[in-house]
Amino acid sequence: MLDGVTLDQLRTFIAAADEGSFSAAGRKLRRAQSVVSQTLANLELQLGVTLFDRSARYPRLTDEGRALLLEARLVADGMDGFKARARTMCEGLEPELVVVIDVIYPMAALTHAVGLFREHYPDTPLRMYVEALGAVIQPVLDGRCRIGVIGTLPTIPDEMQSQPLLEVPFVCVVSPEHPLAAIRGTVPKSGLSKHVQLVLTDRTVLSEGRDFGVVSAQTWRLADMGSKHAFLKAGFGWGQMPIPMVEEDLRNGTLVKIRVEGVHARSQFLPMHAVYRRDKPPGPAGRAFIEWLKRQSI
Repeated sequence: MLDGVTLDQLRTFIAAADEGSFSAAGRKLRRAQSVVSQTLANLELQLGVTLFDRSARYPRLTDEGRALLLEARLVADGMDGFKARARTMCEGLEPELVVVIDVIYPMAALTHAVGLFREHYPDTPLRMYVEALGAVIQPVLDGRCRIGVIGTLPTIPDEMQSQPLLEVPFVCVVSPEHPLAAIRGTVPKSGLSKHVQLVLTDRTVLSEGRDFGVVSAQTWRLADMGSKHAFLKAGFGWGQMPIPMVEEDLRNGTLVKIRVEGVHARSQFLPMHAVYRRDKPPGPAGRAFIEWLKRQSI
């Protein structure tokens, strides 16, 4: 009986557990509720285990069901990875590598990885976009980009695989003429309410209504890091910037570092990840490009 368990049954089991009801699982799988119920009943019969307690209005996982759910996910994910890897082998070398890079990623590290890519894959065109927050994830989800390099959006959708790259150090800065520059020691939160914080934003629903690293009650939102940099130097507000982008400004005094209450030095490192869809992993050129990105240090 156990040899007859199918991947379809396991996916139905996972959907029912995730969605909280057989009807919701049916909608997700585009099947009738009766088909979902029968599939799960057959699975329980084959396993000799009751997966769901059906005594309440909504089915609840039994202890056995919770334990087997973990195993079912491993099997389903393993099969997805197996099929995706086989697909990339069948496809061979990508005709073009399309990558979207978070605006935070250090340009020197990116340039070095691109140089290695050009050396090893001279006949593979490279198309690259620079975005922030959800605008890095969205084109990968849509299939317009094969790889994304993300940092400013801390959450990664479940349908995506991620690989850690490097951590980018951050610092809070203002123009030397800005009132906050005259404050010695830590700037209290109460003192920030009078001053504009310059923050990154984008136009995707993935980050809509969510704030990352916002401390001040007053904000100006900019979708372009170059504009944020220029506005900081012009004294329009304060904000957090990646150190590689403002090192020269800090040396020549066009920007100065400030310490802000609630923004601890140990938390001012942004981890960067390479991401791609689980069902569409990168081919040989893309995998090599990710490895070169991993080897960079700042």
